[in-house]
Amino acid sequence: MILPGIIFIITLVFVIWQPKGLQIGTTAVIGAIVALLAGVVDFNDVEVVISIVWDATLAFIGIIILSMVLDEIGFFEWSAIKMAKLSRGNGRWMFVNILLLGAVVAAFFANDGAALILTPILLAKMKYLKMDKLAIFAFLMAGGFIGDSASNPFVISNLTNIVTADYFHIGFFEYFKNMFLPNLLSIVASIGILFLYFRKSIPLHVDINLLPEASSVIKNQVMFKLSWYFLALLMVGYFVGDIYNIPVSLFALGGALIFLAIASHFKAVKPMTTIKTAPWQVVWFSIGLYVVVYGLKNGGLTDDISELLLSIKPMGEHIYIIATGFISALLSAVMNNMPTIMVMDIAIDKTGDTFLAYANILGSNLGPKMTPIGSLATLLWLHVLAKKGVHIGWGEYMRVGVVITLPVLFIALLGL
Repeated sequence: MILPGIIFIITLVFVIWQPKGLQIGTTAVIGAIVALLAGVVDFNDVEVVISIVWDATLAFIGIIILSMVLDEIGFFEWSAIKMAKLSRGNGRWMFVNILLLGAVVAAFFANDGAALILTPILLAKMKYLKMDKLAIFAFLMAGGFIGDSASNPFVISNLTNIVTADYFHIGFFEYFKNMFLPNLLSIVASIGILFLYFRKSIPLHVDINLLPEASSVIKNQVMFKLSWYFLALLMVGYFVGDIYNIPVSLFALGGALIFLAIASHFKAVKPMTTIKTAPWQVVWFSIGLYVVVYGLKNGGLTDDISELLLSIKPMGEHIYIIATGFISALLSAVMNNMPTIMVMDIAIDKTGDTFLAYANILGSNLGPKMTPIGSLATLLWLHVLAKKGVHIGWGEYMRVGVVITLPVLFIALLGL
């Protein structure tokens, strides 16, 4: 465990630090090469990792490309203005409405999509509304939190969901059926607890007349109208694909490329620019980091976790599920949820109790909110904010993250 542990820690440090612009995918691949040269993994392990993550990674790229095209059209900005104006100037209702929008975006466009696209839109609109720094911090932190806490309902809502669904061969509908209630409770608990935590920072009244008309931000009316039908058809495709065991990436990436081609035909986007700016580094990040993590598995980490889980099992099914979720959450907060989901999936597989996979997903999606390094979505979110001149310190972040995450996770696990 010592050598693979050292390789993993150094890789993760460089992924978070990104010295001199070293990108996350490049760092992860270097870590994987070091793991291969050190003998903690072999080429058979690399093949196993690729077989586990290829569908999830390509699906994620597709979801982000689709989100980028919709963003170019003005879809998300229109949605943000609409939700803000629905509050009729009531700051508290605006807070709730923005969180509901974040939950919908996370569900259909993944938590990373919410972090990359919705965050700069919300920040711009709050500056339009002349909110003070405390209010902006409250809205941004709440929006960042809901992006992960509401990323549970569909297989496509989070990269961790796709990896686990593929690993345990969970169908799209089966997954949705089992996660509907936990996700609903997670959203309700998140909104309630976030509101209580930030209630003094939320303005009582907001002058919504400062916002532009929602229709004015739509850059292509034809594509905007078409997008609603296309998204509905894409969701039907996911469920149809489930019946015929078609990989989710075929619909996510294939659908995104078709939508990109249609948008290009109507002069709504520049397709090559969209493809070039898609986060391709995530492909190398997923493969490289999982290869490094597989070294931890070979070192015995998954066996240790499996034994820990089985030692809890005699305490009863409810405690078994809740404990699994919290173990996954704590590991995600410390070592990032991407490696955690794989380590825990393998450990759960060893126990034979595959129903724990859902608890692992909840823990891996919510637990990362306790620390800034917990998830790729949070790292992207912080990076987006830093580029916009908003810097949130680790201590400042964790004071909010820990207090809010623990009760929300517990309530979501009770739902499960």
